[in-house]
Amino acid sequence: MTGLDHRRTRSVVTLTDEGGRPLAHEDVTVRQVRHAFEFGCAAFEVAGADAGYQDLWLGLFDTATLPVYWGRYEPRRGETALADLTEAARWFADRGVRLKGHPLVWHTVKAPWVDRLPLDDAERLLRERVRREVRDLAGLIDTWDAINEVVIMPRFTNEPDGVPNAISRLCARLGRVEMVRLAVDEARGEGTSPRLLINDFDLGPEYERLIEELLEAGVRIDAIGLQSHMHQGFRGADRLLEVCDRFAPFGLPLHWTETTLVSGDLMPADVEDLNDHQVARWPSTPEGEARQADDVVAHYSALVSHPAVESITYWGLGDAGAWLGAPAGLVRADGTPKPAYDALRSLVRDAWWTGPTPGRTDAAGRIDVEGFAGRYEARCGASSATVDLAAGEHAVELRLAP
Repeated sequence: MTGLDHRRTRSVVTLTDEGGRPLAHEDVTVRQVRHAFEFGCAAFEVAGADAGYQDLWLGLFDTATLPVYWGRYEPRRGETALADLTEAARWFADRGVRLKGHPLVWHTVKAPWVDRLPLDDAERLLRERVRREVRDLAGLIDTWDAINEVVIMPRFTNEPDGVPNAISRLCARLGRVEMVRLAVDEARGEGTSPRLLINDFDLGPEYERLIEELLEAGVRIDAIGLQSHMHQGFRGADRLLEVCDRFAPFGLPLHWTETTLVSGDLMPADVEDLNDHQVARWPSTPEGEARQADDVVAHYSALVSHPAVESITYWGLGDAGAWLGAPAGLVRADGTPKPAYDALRSLVRDAWWTGPTPGRTDAAGRIDVEGFAGRYEARCGASSATVDLAAGEHAVELRLAP
């Protein structure tokens, strides 16, 4: 566990019955239920998938990113996908999965009908859209990518229908800082208190300057999102940790929000925009799958070791429907897990997991619990209860009930 002590809890848990009496000298079983660290995955397709695919997802991940792209959520003005999204969100919530919505503001996959409106009207409707989604989904989805890829947003011009992009034009008029302020202020405008991220693939100086400007301007973001689509090969642990070290001094948690590692041929290194690489078929290969397994272990091990990182999201469990058609999933198109799935699961649900572990309380009803910080269940006979144990040394009391 070298380098991971900051992730571990060393807690003394006093178990009592419903009346508060210590359960002295009782046999108990303690098991981990969930990590405090968020091991997430994009889950656009999971709720409606077959049971085997769902079991693979739930057997590894505990945090789901759900799609709330404006253009898909409200393809026609006033007609939203709230019912379908709510159903999917509840499916995950019923299984103890944490949820994040992606994204509230983005210049891509936005409602095309907005582009044809006067810019003042587009701004008003964007503000209303942000407030509506956060309000309608509060209690189910309370973490959001508030704004996505704002570094490039004011200069983004690639519109296939030839109509100028309303979101990009609005960002150019307001400036990046005020565009982010729009997103986060409206997201909190209904009296809700969501956790809000800024998210970007640009991990260079422009993004650093933007975050510095946001903090100086009093724009309240809760975490910094860092994308890592590695279709051209694993960046390497040293590079990942260097990025973390540059963004950690801002004092906000780091979320690696979009991770992919391919299990086939790598995209050529001279491709600047990953979207420009279009191939008819991009198969997974045995050699690529072995490389992907090694890379996913190195990627997660490096990031979990950094104290500023509190979340990693893999961008899709399966190859079917993967971004750019890349073999970037941890599960093949036929539904079978790749070596990378097994390798990552051996970390998340084995090496970094506790229980079920049998034990016995002392005369005061106490039992020691040591493992990765997270939610734990204690069971004594027919009674049980769960408790969230933070990293470090703690003493807590837990009342068990049938």
